Amino acid sequence: MSLSAEEKRKLIKALEEDQEFRYAVAGLLGYREILDRITSLEERFATLEERFARLEDKFARLEERQTRLEEEMRDTRRVLTVIAHRFGIISESSFREGMKYVVDEVLGVAEVSRLTMRDEEGLVYGHPSDVEVDVVVRDDTHVLVEVKSRVSRGDVAELYRIGLLYERKYGVKPKLLIIGGFVDRSSWETASRLGVEIRPVVED
Repeated sequence: MSLSAEEKRKLIKALEEDQEFRYAVAGLLGYREILDRITSLEERFATLEERFARLEDKFARLEERQTRLEEEMRDTRRVLTVIAHRFGIISESSFREGMKYVVDEVLGVAEVSRLTMRDEEGLVYGHPSDVEVDVVVRDDTHVLVEVKSRVSRGDVAELYRIGLLYERKYGVKPKLLIIGGFVDRSSWETASRLGVEIRPVVED
């Protein structure tokens, strides 16, 4: 709607002569300006929300990629440790140290205790000796853990006898677990028969 020249003249005169009318118009103009600013802010806020949603989506994808990369790096490190030991680049003790994080992954614990037991009867090795084994006690479950670069039937039988010694010493039948770099195929049958669990890093 447009005003005629006469209507505009009357409006200007009213603004000049009528203070109350002038204040009312000024208030309306200010209110309109505020509304315009609010509308502008709402539009900017909507744009920011959209950008933030896109950033959240990108961040979620980055987190997913990072998780996959960390898993791939752990797997690569695991295989390289096994191969390095197989070719004599690292010692058995270094291999055990490198596999500590695998024990944590399998058992969900951050600390494994090293236990030394005196075997006076020669149950484990056929003569009196000190026998060492890693032990994890979680709630009422006792787990004996051995980490071997290569698992043979002899290793399985040895851990089984250590389990018998542990049971005699402490009156608790433990679970038996071997984490191995490479696992000889012949070990699986013996492990199944003796109740020893094997977790291979790399299978032959």
